Amino acid sequence: MTGLSGRVAIVTGGSRGIGASLARALHASGATVIIADVLVEPGEALAAELGERARFTELDVTDEDSWARTVADAVEAFGAVDAMVNNAGIANAAPLEHFSLEKWNAVIGVNLTGTFLGCRAVAPFMKAAGRGSIVNISSVEGLRGSVRLHGYTASKFAVRGLTKSIAVELGPFGVRANSIHPGIIGTDMTTRIDPESLVVPLGRPGVPGDLAGAAVFLAGDESAYITGAELVVDGGMTAGIPHR
Repeated sequence: MTGLSGRVAIVTGGSRGIGASLARALHASGATVIIADVLVEPGEALAAELGERARFTELDVTDEDSWARTVADAVEAFGAVDAMVNNAGIANAAPLEHFSLEKWNAVIGVNLTGTFLGCRAVAPFMKAAGRGSIVNISSVEGLRGSVRLHGYTASKFAVRGLTKSIAVELGPFGVRANSIHPGIIGTDMTTRIDPESLVVPLGRPGVPGDLAGAAVFLAGDESAYITGAELVVDGGMTAGIPHR
């Protein structure tokens, strides 16, 4: 695949799990990929595995200075940032009356503030270039409520709304913004979930690679007239309950 040949993409949370899968897919499609994460060793290993057109940079998505450095370094090294994939995220859970402010601030800080800072950091460069694609990884929990996941659900709903406001504001400059809404994807974050408890019309939980095509599509020119949209990748979880 060469659909993103010559393009430069940043993937946050790119060292493992969904982020690593997205980085691999964008790279395979021809993009130069900056793997950005707080997890240094696996990120450097992935960059070495991909080889040419791959670089790791240490990034704390909640830190403005870290974002400024990451984007400035990418533009200096490669001339542009054509795609920004805000994937970094965490989850925590507790009944509402026991959901501490510490838990709330932690998940909002990474999932929402981190996404906001990423979008803000690349916006001036994309506007100046007259093109760009921002892909924000939300969740099916950005479309529905879920018990105990109060901070996570709130953050993912907010990412969905933030994506739409960015799409409206940056559209006149040729910059697009869309959100992807994964269902249950098999990663370290979801190891506690019993697959037998899931009701998925396609009959299985997802794997990180199931999101790859969606991210490559939204990052590239094949989706040139799509912005402010929600692409649900959930095996049908939110479509309805299948008959047994």
